[in-house]
Amino acid sequence: METLKMTVESKNGLAKTMKGLVYGGPGIIELKEIPKPGIQKPTDALVKILKTTICGTDLGILHGKTPTCKPGTTLGHEGVGIVEEVGTAVRNFKIGDHVIISCITSDGTCEYCKKQMYSHCENGGWILGHLINGTQAEYVRIPHADNSLHPIPAGADEEALVMLSDILPTGHEIGVLNGQVKPGDTIAIVGAGPVGMSALLTAQFYSPAKIYVIDLDDNRLALAKKFGATHTINSATTDVAKQILSETKDGVDVAIEAVGAPATFDICQHIIRPGGHIANIGVHGKSIDLQIQNLWIQNITITMGLVNTNTTPLLLKTVLSGKIDPNQLITHHFKLDEILKAYEVFGNPAKEKSMKVIIEP
Repeated sequence: METLKMTVESKNGLAKTMKGLVYGGPGIIELKEIPKPGIQKPTDALVKILKTTICGTDLGILHGKTPTCKPGTTLGHEGVGIVEEVGTAVRNFKIGDHVIISCITSDGTCEYCKKQMYSHCENGGWILGHLINGTQAEYVRIPHADNSLHPIPAGADEEALVMLSDILPTGHEIGVLNGQVKPGDTIAIVGAGPVGMSALLTAQFYSPAKIYVIDLDDNRLALAKKFGATHTINSATTDVAKQILSETKDGVDVAIEAVGAPATFDICQHIIRPGGHIANIGVHGKSIDLQIQNLWIQNITITMGLVNTNTTPLLLKTVLSGKIDPNQLITHHFKLDEILKAYEVFGNPAKEKSMKVIIEP
């Protein structure tokens, strides 16, 4: 793929460009030489990327699922790096600090931030790799750095901590906490991709009695067993609702949808028991058929949402203590120059046996 060459020079003779993966419209991504970002506001930090990754949301942008992301945007909203420059108002970070980049940008002062609804920050939210340039590059500008970065303790496994940018807090907050998983519950996670696996890992904090994981991919189901699932079902060959209803009193207490497809949400609404919770994590690109005529009388709670990352500090403690090991979600490694291949591998999990990929300069 042809790389765009740029020759902007700084006063000291060093190039003011970097490599970044640029969205060109549905179906188009290119690794290009693009302008290196700089500090724009006193609350900004400039971070040199050490490791980044690809999210299912990035694939959604590539496939035209997110029209709010405009061509010319550098993709990516996850990663760890080193602070290279800080604005004059940044208090919590200094040059040289190693940091986790939160997928959600928050100013910490608006009405929504005061409710810990950082995803709806009036001056941020999910903007990285969506509304502003993101992390699949050599450098990234982080607005509201004091509230949008997390310090990495010395000696921590930075590769594992990439998973704290997005998928672990997403699985934990939108799946497990919204689903109100409790000790002794029977739960089902529909979708064994990275976010579904993150829900699986973090659900075990709350000691459910049974954890069903449902997917089409036997390789991912085998991994789910390794990560703590008590039961797995391949929905390509088995009637999921029939099996679960035959093995439980009347369904599961919590059904977590982690794909974003009508068929997977439909499984959830057919296996949930009275008084249960359906927690939708998946990003849906089209409408679903809600069986409200059956669900209303069962006292079902349905939740959905965008991650707030308010539990990232808690999750960091669990990783540092060894309670969970997000490194086991990583299956492939690539250099930034190989990022197009990384997208190909990440986008074909059944063929490539891929889960999360790590990309580094």
